Order: sequence, then structure tokens, then C-alpha cells
Amino acid sequence: MLKSLICLLFIFTIYNVQAQYTETINSNRPGESQGGFAVGKGVLQLEAGAYMGNDDHTLFRQETDILGAMYGLRYGFLTENLELNLFGSFQDQTTTVRVGNRDQESQIRNFRSNTIGAKYLVSDPYKNAEEDKPNLYSWKANRRFKWKTLIPAISVYGGANFSFGDSPYLYPGESKFSPKAAVITQNNWGRWVLVMNFIADKFTEEFPSYGAIATVTHAITPKFAVFGEYQGYISDLYADDILRGGAAYLLLDDLQIDVSGLINFKDTPSRWQVAGGFSYRLDFHSDDEVLEDSFDEQSNQRRQRSKNSGFQFDDEE
Repeated sequence: MLKSLICLLFIFTIYNVQAQYTETINSNRPGESQGGFAVGKGVLQLEAGAYMGNDDHTLFRQETDILGAMYGLRYGFLTENLELNLFGSFQDQTTTVRVGNRDQESQIRNFRSNTIGAKYLVSDPYKNAEEDKPNLYSWKANRRFKWKTLIPAISVYGGANFSFGDSPYLYPGESKFSPKAAVITQNNWGRWVLVMNFIADKFTEEFPSYGAIATVTHAITPKFAVFGEYQGYISDLYADDILRGGAAYLLLDDLQIDVSGLINFKDTPSRWQVAGGFSYRLDFHSDDEVLEDSFDEQSNQRRQRSKNSGFQFDDEE
């Protein structure tokens, strides 16, 4: 089995190498979704931030104040298509429960989540894409909707959740190690990017979780972008619908800062959070690792600009 996996990886490396590297940083922050493209071979990237919020559960008469930190480490490995990553969070929360006419407080402080995994691009409609040329004889043809733009790039993700010690964030009987898998799609429409994640989490456990994330990003200027995001959970343990929104600013080619917030639509509990963070990359990518296909210069520039997997910025001022 191991030999077969190594063989498959070797084949993918030879026949599916293609340029995903971008001149500016390619970050998943500040949304929760993963983009369809990797950071690029030889790129090591840190994505981190802090958040605070409140959960108010009216049925249980309890309120929880939350402080936390989230982090992600991404590395482009072996090929432009493959990314190894680690995502996690550490959370400190204080819960106040109303018992009779008195309030009782309890505190939890531990790693809320840690997941190590790999993402691989299996289909890229932008590969060998050529710039659409205008039809000199038909105004209508130039305005016609191009159905091929609906075909997304597709990646697959596989990972493992793990916990340190006796985590209070595990329910009784939950294993310290559990699987996570996702299918990721991405559409690039100029300054607009649509990312979809379809996720199966802890599906070997008693209470598996299934969900989807849809993230829409729009570049307002070459350095400033905004996003809106919907995330839905389905589980016997916890189900919810969450909306997020926020913005990111490109300080340097390798440094991005961001702010965001979230709300949900129920009162068991009702939730809000605000967050801020940054993304920074160490760029060891070499120009000779970029795909050697015969793109014309204009097509290649367009393709590079369109491949930001989280937030899309134009490289042109």
C-alpha cells in the first residue's frame, strides 16, 4: 500500500506540475475556508490571529466569554500542486451559569483544535488557459456569458485531528485522533473569487460533523479586499449557521493583515466574535520551478493574478 501511494505521488509530481505561485502572498485568512490552490513549491507560510467573542445560551441560562488564538502553517512540498499544513487554535473561556439567584463561574483553557493534513490540486481549468480574444464582428458574442467560467479548480484535502492530554473540548468517549476530509472548489472571475469547501469531520466518531463553507472575495483595490462567508454545520452534537465578513490589506508582497467578525442565527447559543490577524510567507520559490508551458506574457500575467486562494489582490497598481 505504501509503495502504491509513493508511486502515485511520483506520477502526480511528473505529470501535473503547474504554476500556482503568485507574486503576492496567497492566504486563507481571514475566512474559515481553504482555497483551492497551494502556496507554491518551496513557500513556507504562517497565518495567525487572535479573536474574542461571546456565546449566550438562553435555554441553559449560561453565558461564555471567549478569548483565543488561531494559527496555520502551510508549506508547498515536492510539487506546485501539493501543500502540507497545520491548523489549530488555543482558547480561554469563562462560562457563567445562572443557578437560582446566583451565578456560578467555570473556566477552560486549552487547545481547542489541531489538525495536520495535506491538500492536493486534482483539476485546474486555468491550466493552459488562453486570454479570450474579442470578436471583431459581433458585439453580442463579446457580451455573451461564458459557461466555461463556471468550471472550478478542484482540490482534495485529508487530515487528522489530534489533542494534547485530557482536552476539555472533547466530549466523553471522543478519541484524541480522528480523520478530516474535504473537497475544495475555486472559481476566479477577475476581481471576484468564489471558494467552496465540503467537509466531513470526525466521521469515525460517535458524533461526526458535516458541513459546507462558501466564501466570496472581492478586490476593491490592488491592496484592499473584502469577503463574505457562510458556514453550515450538521451534527447531532452541534449544528449551526454562521455568517462572517471582513477585509484584508496587503502591506508588503509577503505580508497581509486582516480583520473579521461573525454572527449566527440561533439563541442556543447566540454567538458573536471579532478577530484580527496577519499572514506572512518565507518565499524560497525559484523561478525555474514555474510551469514551462508556452504561455504568452499577457495570459501568464492574468493567470498568476487570479490564483490567490483566499484573498485576491491585483498585482497591477
